[in-house]
Amino acid sequence: MKNYFDVSGKNAIVTGASSGLGRQFALCLAEQGANVTICARRVERLEEVKKEVEAYGVKCVVCPCDVTDTAQIAKVVETTVNELGSVDILINNAAAGFATPAVECDDETWQKTMNTNVNGVFYFCREAGKVMVKQGYGRIVNIGSFHCQVTMNGVPRSGYSTAKGAVLMMSKALAAEWAKSGVTVNVLGPGYFASEMSAKVANEAYEAGIRNNCPMGRRGNPGELNGAMLFLASDASSYVTGQLLLVDGGWTIV
Repeated sequence: MKNYFDVSGKNAIVTGASSGLGRQFALCLAEQGANVTICARRVERLEEVKKEVEAYGVKCVVCPCDVTDTAQIAKVVETTVNELGSVDILINNAAAGFATPAVECDDETWQKTMNTNVNGVFYFCREAGKVMVKQGYGRIVNIGSFHCQVTMNGVPRSGYSTAKGAVLMMSKALAAEWAKSGVTVNVLGPGYFASEMSAKVANEAYEAGIRNNCPMGRRGNPGELNGAMLFLASDASSYVTGQLLLVDGGWTIV
């Protein structure tokens, strides 16, 4: 029986792969037979993830990268092509966030959020897109959030929600532009999953908000995003582009 989710032999880039969801995505792709370039700012952590990735018998390339630096992004793409031969999949996962009331948010915090969550996503799409359009194939999965559509009562999310909303519209625009080039661009929208970033803003009010507003009454568990990510990264989604796939425990249905 054909495996429509097959990514074996494909070459992927995963940003923000040093921990959290990025690490999970890299390991999932490796487990399914894809070679993976992992990038983040913390190289020492990337080396640890590389060992885990290579345990699946695939190739792994480590590239230090700050997603706000276009020269570093171009280098990641160039290195991936040189080392692996192509860029077939891009998982744009790197992100930053804050939970500061809007009237207390300084310019630096706002700019950091936009530079990482919006500009960095576009820059990586642009550089990977150059390769994908030329080769006539590509799967771009931009990691958004259910905050692409809604915010959270009681927790100030103006910057993060603004950025994730921008990622959705950016992805739709790129999807339309590249639709006839064999390149799909979609957004994976997680609800609340445990991560280093969410840990920075978590408190009892935050946790209570999850329990009370999510129909499932809990955070997502490790691995519960993998199936959706594989769908968008594989040929199972060959006729899907410019879409937001929410994995949020039902948060946005109520």
